[in-house]
Formats: sequence, structure tokens, C-alpha cells
Amino acid sequence: MIATLIILLVSAIFFVSGKVRSDLVAICALLALLLCQILNPSEALSGFSNTTVIMMVGLFIVGGGIFQTGLAKMIGSKVMTLAGKSELRLFLLVMIVTSAIGMFVSNTGTVALMLPIVVSMAAAAGTSPRRLLMPLAFASSMGGMMTLIGTPPNLIVSDTLSSSGFAPLGFFSFLPVGIITLAVGILYLLPATKMLTAKDSTKDGNQKGKSLKELVKEYGVTENLFRVHIKDSASKAIGCTVVDLNIYREYGINVLELRRSAGQNRFVRTVNQQLASPDLVLGQGDVLYLSGKPEMITKFADDYTLRLLDIHTDEIEGSSSNASMDFFDIGVAEILIMPTSSMINRTIIQAGFRSKFNVNVLGIRRKQEYILKELGEVKMHDGDVLLVQGAWKDIARMKNESDNWVVLGEPLQEAAKVTLDYKAPIAAAIMIGMIVMMVVESIPVAPVTSVLVAAVLMVITGCVRSVEAAYKTINWQTIVLFAAMLPMSIALEKTGVSNMIADGIVNGLGGSGPRLLLAGIYAATSVMTIFISNTVTAVLMAPIALQCAMQIGVSPVPFMFAVTVAASMCFASPFSTPPNALVMSAGQYTFMDYVKVGLPLQILMGVVMVFALPLLFPF
Repeated sequence: MIATLIILLVSAIFFVSGKVRSDLVAICALLALLLCQILNPSEALSGFSNTTVIMMVGLFIVGGGIFQTGLAKMIGSKVMTLAGKSELRLFLLVMIVTSAIGMFVSNTGTVALMLPIVVSMAAAAGTSPRRLLMPLAFASSMGGMMTLIGTPPNLIVSDTLSSSGFAPLGFFSFLPVGIITLAVGILYLLPATKMLTAKDSTKDGNQKGKSLKELVKEYGVTENLFRVHIKDSASKAIGCTVVDLNIYREYGINVLELRRSAGQNRFVRTVNQQLASPDLVLGQGDVLYLSGKPEMITKFADDYTLRLLDIHTDEIEGSSSNASMDFFDIGVAEILIMPTSSMINRTIIQAGFRSKFNVNVLGIRRKQEYILKELGEVKMHDGDVLLVQGAWKDIARMKNESDNWVVLGEPLQEAAKVTLDYKAPIAAAIMIGMIVMMVVESIPVAPVTSVLVAAVLMVITGCVRSVEAAYKTINWQTIVLFAAMLPMSIALEKTGVSNMIADGIVNGLGGSGPRLLLAGIYAATSVMTIFISNTVTAVLMAPIALQCAMQIGVSPVPFMFAVTVAASMCFASPFSTPPNALVMSAGQYTFMDYVKVGLPLQILMGVVMVFALPLLFPF
């Protein structure tokens, strides 16, 4: 027992610190249980053959098919357009649509899907995205509470019940609880999120979404912007490409764009704006927009006989004399680096933004800092937001790399565009068929079989493009974490730790009635989930809650629901769930924003559940 407690404590410390990957911590804990001979090999590896783990693998593939065919985005964007310019309707639709999608696919994927749509709609409606993105993350967790497959804790508590001889929970057993959580969330967040935009109001007098010019100003790009004019016909730059000049390596200068006269016409714009692509040949009269150190800009201009323009000089007759970022032929957008991105720890140059997507990286926002200089050598981190510049068609192409980043800040018409695969109806039919097989009890197919059949059909029918693509849809970190932590619950029961903890809780609270015991289980789970993942919390707390219910002779079902709701409804920390972390950078939230808005909601949810769960599932 002592060895098990030490392994559990050390694992918890590493989970809380976050300095070591959670799946690696779980594997090390599993090996420690093996080496201490607390578990034998078959017990230690039982998690990897557990039906719930296999079910989660299949669900990731099914969700991947829904996303890759464009079905989920089409549904989300179509419904969201009903909001129009109304902030209230937009808020309600964000909550309802996100929770509806989150019922059937992973909450992380749901947030990644909805982020660009919500940010763009907020800008179009003149609403601050800060008011919508935290509710977006919370709604994805609330939606997961509505079905058996919505979130891993639901599967964990159902498996705990069935493995102990109780009837497993049905597909929609969670729906009443999910509806209550959503209703509480909407009623609380509608007024509470106004405090998130108070900072915006005092800063610039309004709460509107950022325009493209305001976005560039926020990053301070214009403060580091210079213009050089190829005026002299003898300039050595004429006839060369940007690659020929080797500007970045020689001078550390980024060429942001080129402007060229399109002829004189008093009624239309006479300037062509374009990125300085590698094969673009420079000519006399061209104006280059550059960013870099002032002394290197001057040296480059001197070396190639270029005219360095000041703010009072028109670059091309009829155009603005100010060095500013304009958005005629090209635009800017932010991209948010995903936690699972392969770009993490790669430099901007290694990522190949210019060569692969024909876009420039103008700046990086890392938490509250803005990085503008020597960007090529900067390594990207999880949660970084990159300001990129390019043609809208090239920025739109970046959405194909959804595993690596989420594109934010496009115009609404761009963000809402959906490339709907002709196989989308097939993906919808497979999804519906899977749900029917899981819901209709007269169909003699186990839930795990239904999910696996659906996953294989997604691959065979091409809804997921290939087997390799199917593997990429699986969040292997979550799978390994779950499979490696399941044997910990076996060790806790085998060594008597679960009984010891359950005895302590029952002796302390059981004498006051099952409702107070339920409140204790909910509170313990809720506090744990602030510091460690909801999956690990559910794995550890489910068997303890079961033991508590059995010791006082009541139904364990409300206690199981207390565990799954408390594990999933964690709003007080940005790091407790992936959706919370995902919107932190996009919404420019601080840790205290989550405490001020999320902690009261987490407490309120607990109070409501302590009274509601015994009514829905009597003791």
C-alpha cells in the first residue's frame, strides 16, 4: 500500500507541474507498479486492451471523418449566420452550436473548428471576441456531457459501473445532465463575460473586433516599417529577384511587399500590391516595403542605389505618402499554433511559410509579448499566435494544416467558406448509423463494435482520406495517458488504497446522509481536476466514488455522475482542459480571467448538481 501511495503521489506532483508530458508520466507510473510487483504484466497492460480505450481510438477516427469532409464546419457556419449583427443571438448560438457539435466529436476539435468562425463573426458584429471565446471553450465541455461518447470521463464512469456488475449507462443517459449544465452556463456567462470586455472598453472606447489595420498596429509592425524606391535606372537591383539579392541573409531584412504603378487613372487605384515572391523580377519605379534594423535598411539602400523614403514622400504619384500596411490585393490574419502541432520548436524559416504558403510572418504574439525582430530564427511554442501576410487565397490554403494551427481573423466570407467534400453525406450516414446502433437496445451490437465499424467505414469510404490520415486524427497522447492510468485504479483497489480513502470519506461525511457524501465526492473531483487532467481524475475517483456508495448501501449512479460532471466542468484554470488552453491565446486571456469568470461557474455548477443529480438518479 505504501509503495502504491508513493507512486500515486509522485505521479500527481509531475501531473501538476506540467514539466513532463502527461503520457510519459503515466507510462513511468505504470512501469513503477510493475517493478514493485504491485501489478503483474497482464494487469499492467490491461488498459491497452480495455474496450473504452479502443472505443476512444475509433471515436477519434469517426470525428476526423466528420471534420475532413467539411460536414461539421458547414453545419456550424450555416447556423452561426443566423446571429446577424445581434450580440445576444451570437452569444447564444456560440453556446448552443458548440455544445451540439461537442455531443458527438472531441471538444478540442470542436473548438478548433469554431474558433475562426466565431472570431470573424465577432469582428463583423462589432463584438469583442474576448466575450465569446471563453464561453466557446466552456460550451464544448458542456456539450460533451450530453452523450456517452462526448468526453472520456463519461466512458470511464460507464465502464466502472459495468465492470462492477451494474447496468452500463445508455447513449443518452447523460442528456438531462448536459442540458442542465448548458442552461446554467448560459444564464451565468451571459452577464459574467461582460467583465472580460471591460479592459477593451477603457482602452479604446469600444468593444469592437479588430480591423486589419488595428491588428497590424497592435503588433507594432508599422513602427518597424521602411520603404525604399528603385528610382535610379542604374540601380543594381533592377532585373534581379529578391532571392538574387539575398536580402535576409546579407542584411537580416524581411521584404514584406512590393508596390508597382499600374498606370495613371484618376478614377481607380493605380497601385498593384503584391508579395515579393522568389520569381518576381524587380523593375525601375518599384517600391519595397521592408522590416529590419534601421542601420541595415540604410546599408541595403546605399549598396543598391535605392531611395529611402520618408513619411512626407509619395512613393507613387496618387498614393499615400505614409508608410502603412494597406489591404488591397493582400491581407493579414493570425494563426494559432495548436498544442499537437509539428511546428513546435521549429523556427519560422524551417516551417517554410514563404516557400510552402507564399505568406510572410510579420510578428509573433507569445502570451503578452510581441516578437518582431529576427523572426526567422525564432522557435515556435504551443499557444503562439503568428501574424501572417499574404493573398487571401494563400491564407485560406493554410486552413488545410488544421493539425498544426487554426487560422483566425479572416473576413467572415473567407472564414465561413466550406470545401464540402462530396462524401459528406456518407460521413453523416455513418455517424447516424453508429448512434442508432448504440441507442437501440434491440440491435445486438456492443457500443465498442458500433464505433469500430463506423471508424473502418470512414476509412473504406474515403471520408478519412487514407489509413495514415486516420492515424493522424487520433490523439495518441490522450490514448496512452488513459490506457496507462487505468491499471493505477486496479493497483489502488488491489492494495486497499481505494477502500482506505473511501472509508475516510464515508466516516467523515457518510453519517450526514448520501447528499453530503455526494457533495464531498463532487468537491474532491472538482479540486483535483484543476490541477490534473479530467481523464486522470475520473480514472482515480470513479472507483472511490463507487466504494463510497456501496459502503452506505445506495445506488452508485448519482455518485458516478458527480465524478464525470465535476471532472468535465473545470473552468477555473486554462490548463485543466485542452479547449480552455486553446482559447487562451486567441482571446488574450490571463490566468486570473479564468479564476474571475470560471471559478464561480465551477462552484455554481457543483451546487446545482448536488441538488439535481439525486432528482434525476435517485439514491
